[in-house]
Amino acid sequence: MKLDSAARSDLLSRYKSRIQKGQQELCEQYNRDPDPARLLYERSHLVDEVLRDLWAELHFSDALALAAVGGYGRGELWPYSDIDLLILLPTDPDAVLAEQLEQLVGLFWDVGLEIGHSVRTVEDCLKEAEGDLTVQTALVEARLIVGNYALFCRMVSEFKNHLDPQVFYHTKRIEQEERYRRYHESPYSLEPNCKDSPGGLRDLQTILWIAQATGYGNSWKDLKRHGFITYQEEQGLERRERFLQQLRIHLHFHARRREDRLLFDYQTALAEQLGFEATPAKRASEQLMQEYYRTAKTIMQLNTILLQNMGAAIFPPPEQEPQPINERFQNAHQLLDVTHERVFSEHPEAMLETFLIMAQHSELKGLTARTIRSLWRARKLIDDDFRNNPLNKERFIEIFKQQRGVLHELRRMNQFDILGRYLPKFGTIVGQMQHDLFHVYTVDQHILQVLRNLRRFSDTAFTHEYPFCSQLISEFERPWLLYIAALFHDIAKGRGGGHSELGAIDAEEFCREHGLSEDDSELIVWLVKHHLVMSNVAQKQDIADPDVVAAFARIAKDERHLTALYLLTVSDIRGTSPKVWNSWKGQLLEGLFNQTRRLLLSGGQVPAQGIIQERKAEAIRLMLYHGIHESAHEQLWNQLDTAYFLRHSSEEIAWHTRALHYRINSEEPVVKARLNPHGDGIEVMAYTRDQRDLFARLVGFFGRAGYNILDARIHTTKHGYALDSFIMLDVTGRDSDRSMINYIEHELKDRLIHQGPPEAPASGRISRQVKHFPIQPQVTIENDEKGAQFVLSVSAADRPGLLYTVAQVLATHGANLHTAKIVTLGERVEDTFLITDGDLGEATSRIKLETELLNRLKS
Repeated sequence: MKLDSAARSDLLSRYKSRIQKGQQELCEQYNRDPDPARLLYERSHLVDEVLRDLWAELHFSDALALAAVGGYGRGELWPYSDIDLLILLPTDPDAVLAEQLEQLVGLFWDVGLEIGHSVRTVEDCLKEAEGDLTVQTALVEARLIVGNYALFCRMVSEFKNHLDPQVFYHTKRIEQEERYRRYHESPYSLEPNCKDSPGGLRDLQTILWIAQATGYGNSWKDLKRHGFITYQEEQGLERRERFLQQLRIHLHFHARRREDRLLFDYQTALAEQLGFEATPAKRASEQLMQEYYRTAKTIMQLNTILLQNMGAAIFPPPEQEPQPINERFQNAHQLLDVTHERVFSEHPEAMLETFLIMAQHSELKGLTARTIRSLWRARKLIDDDFRNNPLNKERFIEIFKQQRGVLHELRRMNQFDILGRYLPKFGTIVGQMQHDLFHVYTVDQHILQVLRNLRRFSDTAFTHEYPFCSQLISEFERPWLLYIAALFHDIAKGRGGGHSELGAIDAEEFCREHGLSEDDSELIVWLVKHHLVMSNVAQKQDIADPDVVAAFARIAKDERHLTALYLLTVSDIRGTSPKVWNSWKGQLLEGLFNQTRRLLLSGGQVPAQGIIQERKAEAIRLMLYHGIHESAHEQLWNQLDTAYFLRHSSEEIAWHTRALHYRINSEEPVVKARLNPHGDGIEVMAYTRDQRDLFARLVGFFGRAGYNILDARIHTTKHGYALDSFIMLDVTGRDSDRSMINYIEHELKDRLIHQGPPEAPASGRISRQVKHFPIQPQVTIENDEKGAQFVLSVSAADRPGLLYTVAQVLATHGANLHTAKIVTLGERVEDTFLITDGDLGEATSRIKLETELLNRLKS
């Protein structure tokens, strides 16, 4: 039926009003009595009635059928979810019907229904479903709304006849594994997706999809009736499903759109709506997230049990007796099985043996559902007597010593709540959030990420990622000591006080109680206590200064301690967030490692003059290789002080000299850029007569060009020229460093010639994390160890133009900058500047500089 404009306008007005009124009533009813299952059903019912009435009012043929598919077909319609529809036809549509269907779909949208639709015949459905898991999943839950019942039943019948339950089960398992990998196989992201993250609603839906496709029902009661879960597990599933449903409904209402991510923007409001109240120790949002993590963890366990039990029914294993492993365990079709359900209650020490056997037997692919259930029930038997049992202590240490499976089994122990009960102090940091602007995992998951990184160094399949680390760990005696240090390095987070020192005390107690040798204990405790030192030295101090390296070498003591700390440091930084690690940090750490090892192996201090002579000799060799005369450097080098040669490598010195040896008195600025030869990003050298606001001008230009400065080294020659060099990373994502070289050389030279006012970088948005978890900026100015210069330290939330702000304030106060170490830790920066002049010798001048910088960073 074709509507004229008046009829169409009337129809739209009536149905829009009806839908809006219905939605409002459902929202108000939910706020009075928050029953998530009822809301999802009643919203689905509301849309059913609207669609039926529209279908009838438009007089569609009785030969057609309108069906709900996907989540809507399940009878669950979230406040802002799409409405998935299938318009089922007996034959391909003619032109008249095609036009009517197009009008129908347009009306659905115009009355306020956000639909996803397909128009298919039965044959089309079968063809589309073949090999397409998305279509198969949608059709599994198909439900007739209105129209030809016989046509709909034929489609359902033929679809079920074509659907292979075994293939569907197998494909769904692969889909879940891929989804888990997308979320790093962890529910413990600080901003998880309550639908798709591991342990989210999708885990529950996957189970029910498989159950429907294989004829085992469409509810938890059906699965209990078929013996796949116990009554207690059924109740647990319903309770946790209700929590996630409430959370997602509140999230949709709060965001006023389809939103499944528990972003920082929403966590506080959601916590308050769900009844969580802040305490002196924890924010309401932290309590909400801990409840979410506990829920997700349990759902992952029950998902494992159910999929395993259903898989055994869908793929009946061949008749084969379990293969005995010992009197407590057996191999049942490549799964570790307890010989009877009382194993753990009669022999609690067998709990840790479970994970040791899993690590020792590569043929075992997992635990049987019976073993998982027995472990879960017995976990509360882990008490002080259990922890003091020498056999349990021995088995726990043995897990770390295994050639394979260490990470897998520790993750499994954490998932089943065994690890936190055996190590109660680890239990306190399970699900603990970190609002330090650079960790993106909870504390326990960060620890396991660090352990994962260490284990990957030992795996030949990953030697291409960090070959130097892989080489070092292959030569390291008893690498399992590093895994224990990783387990304890952040175990004291959230207690107040220095977590490194407190963690070292915990590690010392653990080593003593587990009978580790004095040397091994000392290494573990030392690593935990000093696990932040190497990162701080490499990123915040001038590692080209022999005194800095010598001081670090005194802490490192010997090559074994140094190697252990280097491996732990690389693993730790990489385990915080994908954003934190970059090749520049890798270059700094490796450079500090190599310099320190050389110093330790030489048995003492390498004189600064000796280092300078070596660098000069190597630089001359490199220049000769490029055809530069061996005496060409003399005029330039005579204008440079000792600090220059200490702060630059031989290769950098040679690059600078090749560019400048014939124009050291150039009236025009010299700007050279190249790809960073040691990693990602670009390296820029600027040489010009010293000028006012030079650093601010350079920083502003680089910021506007889309670059973040990682390292800046500022020198003034004896004859008044500035020789400044920078390492930078592109933050625009354009992947065009090579093409930017000519632009930087030409445009920056032009700016330095004309010496216009410094240009501020383009303003940008502050990240959500900074917005919701702000940190107070900190500024300190202290004498360096030699008393000749001052160290300015700035810690603040990262934001566009921050370095430019610092440069402006320094210029205003007449302070000269010599080096800048720029450390970006996720959403936080910790920058260190070596400065002189500007009356910094006067305490009042330093206070004025600190105060103005703090005020500018707060604004």
